[in-house]
Amino acid sequence: MTLDVQFVGTTTKMAIVSLRPGQVVYSEAGKFLFSSGDVVMETKLSAPSAPGGSPQSSGGGSGALGGLLRGAMDVGKRVLAGESFAFTHFSTRGGDGLLALAGVLPGEMRALELDGRTTWFAEKDAFVAAEAGVNFDIAFSGLNAGFSGGEGFVLEKFTGVGTLLIGGAGDFIDINPADYGGKLRVDTGCIVAWDQNIRYGVERVGGLNRQGVMNAMFGGEGMSLATVEGNGRVILQSVTIDGLAKALAKNAGAGDKKTGAGLGGIFSGSAD
Repeated sequence: MTLDVQFVGTTTKMAIVSLRPGQVVYSEAGKFLFSSGDVVMETKLSAPSAPGGSPQSSGGGSGALGGLLRGAMDVGKRVLAGESFAFTHFSTRGGDGLLALAGVLPGEMRALELDGRTTWFAEKDAFVAAEAGVNFDIAFSGLNAGFSGGEGFVLEKFTGVGTLLIGGAGDFIDINPADYGGKLRVDTGCIVAWDQNIRYGVERVGGLNRQGVMNAMFGGEGMSLATVEGNGRVILQSVTIDGLAKALAKNAGAGDKKTGAGLGGIFSGSAD
């Protein structure tokens, strides 16, 4: 049963989910906006792995101890990926329940349908929510790619069957490197997610010469760019988190330019 999701909003998208009886959606803490009264919220250390809410860590092993160890491993993976300690599970025992979710930054969202054969990789913090049956895991991009790329070497990995919701900053574009010679060079902060047909890497911007130094010092991209190669789907975002943070920091004191800031309306106004 496909998850019923509608995206609303302009500069900041939110996902409006119609939960049917038997469906379970789990999300990272902080992504919930609102819900109807018949939606049940439960906080758990594990994600559900199939409709009906069976936790991912429940299969196999040697009883309670094995389940406890697998639960601890699941928590450790999420901490490494920069996600919350626990998941929030949403379900409804009555009719269709209304559930609204969103990312933490102004930007877009995507619904990716996993069919059991496709694996998706995403940068940390891209995960918003997923339907039961979608497995959350981590993957490593390699030490060189992680340290050189500036985004860390821990990636989010999603497999299984169901709907996956991801979010990012700014606007999204879906692009296939095969349409442009098989390879794209991208600002490391612009990559949101890609499927298993894509090879992700990092390469140096120019050489250790005058132009290379100029690129690194004044080009705003540092010494490295990410590369995506292959014939598959890549999702890019128009705003980097690093760029957004720098813009906020640069303008953090803009309000102090107003005369008499903090002294009341009688002294307020522009100093220019």
